[in-house]
Amino acid sequence: MKLDRRTLLAASGVSGAALLAACSGGGEDVDLDGGGAGSDAGGAVDGAALIAAIAGEPDQLDPHSTTAYFSFQVLENIFDTLVEPDENLEMVGALAEDWEVSDDQLTYTFTLRDGVTWHDGSEFTAEDVVYSYNRIIDEELANAWRLAAIESVEAPDAATVVITVGAPTPDLLANLGNFKGLAIVKQDNVDSGDIVTSPIGTGPFKLADYVTGDSIALEANPDFWGGAPALGGVTFRFISEGSTAVTALQNSEVHWTDSFEPQRVEQIEGNDALELGQVPSNDYWYLALNIANAPWDKVEARQGIAYAIDREAIIQASTQGTAVPNQLAIPETSSWYHEYSTYSTDPDKAQELFDAAGGVDGTTIRFMATSEYPETVSSAQLIADQLSQFGITVEISTVDFATWLAEQNEGNFDMLMMGWLGNIDPSGFYYAQHHSEGANNRQSYSNPEVDRLLEEGGAEPDEARRKEIYGEAATIIADECSYIYLYNPAVLQAWVPEVEGYEARGDAAIRFRDTSLNQ
Repeated sequence: MKLDRRTLLAASGVSGAALLAACSGGGEDVDLDGGGAGSDAGGAVDGAALIAAIAGEPDQLDPHSTTAYFSFQVLENIFDTLVEPDENLEMVGALAEDWEVSDDQLTYTFTLRDGVTWHDGSEFTAEDVVYSYNRIIDEELANAWRLAAIESVEAPDAATVVITVGAPTPDLLANLGNFKGLAIVKQDNVDSGDIVTSPIGTGPFKLADYVTGDSIALEANPDFWGGAPALGGVTFRFISEGSTAVTALQNSEVHWTDSFEPQRVEQIEGNDALELGQVPSNDYWYLALNIANAPWDKVEARQGIAYAIDREAIIQASTQGTAVPNQLAIPETSSWYHEYSTYSTDPDKAQELFDAAGGVDGTTIRFMATSEYPETVSSAQLIADQLSQFGITVEISTVDFATWLAEQNEGNFDMLMMGWLGNIDPSGFYYAQHHSEGANNRQSYSNPEVDRLLEEGGAEPDEARRKEIYGEAATIIADECSYIYLYNPAVLQAWVPEVEGYEARGDAAIRFRDTSLNQ
């Protein structure tokens, strides 16, 4: 998932209300049936409401269309997938309680849970699964590539879904459950257009109130198939400033946050009134040069950048040393990890490659960063200094994240820095980003051999052979600098001690369904 990076609005008296005003300056209230801020809408679950501070506002709440992390922080708690990763990132049942795979590996038969209902009380059936997957495929939505192997999705009865693939697809389960981009949605919620701001799911929480520019309030779903949450709700407040979020946490104006820079880890660790969640992640951060623009269409010019930058300095500036350097995408904690260490900080080698590319002295790079991910800004400033010695001028364009996404999608950049999160299977780390027809290949990379390897890896049932294939593909990708990989960050979150039952996860999924608030 691209970082392209989850309640009733029960504020803690005046201080909570003041915090909202200070952080966002108000917003437009989206009128929702069933109650609004601070109401007792739903009323069936009496637990305390948790207040979570996240670093930005979702661009929308349609899980099939968004690619923004801020959206999925919220959607993780509203929607369900057919299967989902457990705490060890192994796929287990969610809306499907069981499944069987045919001997030829071409047919997957899922048995759905009995008695699941939508947030509006209507019955969930196999037809909802058929509709959801066909919508993604037919409309070529953000994650259609994850379903590319599917030939048909059928519902022989209300409790059974049969998926047929054209070739063995060992990553199918990971693709279906990797994150909420493959969530099961309700057709009339889509047809009405309401899903964008008023989604209806089957998950542990349902939307209660949405004040644009301000906050999103969820209330507990008492009929959730996994059991009613202990929390009465969750409020997601949009607080982009790390200092503001941590201060709010220290004052118990919010109960949980991931809206803080790694530079604040020491501050949080030194506070006995706060809990720090820090775990290795499956995420990765990278630089991308627009290969459609000269001189970055020449591999030597891109390789020159890879030797010119100082990764260790970038990691220190961006993460205070909490990240692990990696010149490929998949972290060392994964069984799919492949060793690669071609690049180092070598100005002479960089200059040699720049010369081979025809020279870069006098070149201007438009580096696109976003203040909603401060590491992109600090890294851009550092990289500008590092490249200046080669006569390259870096003009930093700092935009809001919605604009960042739009500009990236239009190819309006020379260089950008961003991250991907939540991937589990190697196909998720490489296919969409580097296949010539990949949905997220915004850097315009194309190599027929990489295409072949990524297609072969996606169909290879033998795990050892798959690892070899993806290692070979990843090596070419890094050699040719489709991405210039930087590091695997840590998942960093913090909460007050009254929050119980919550755990930071390596896939960065924010799940509050097993959380309680002891007040």
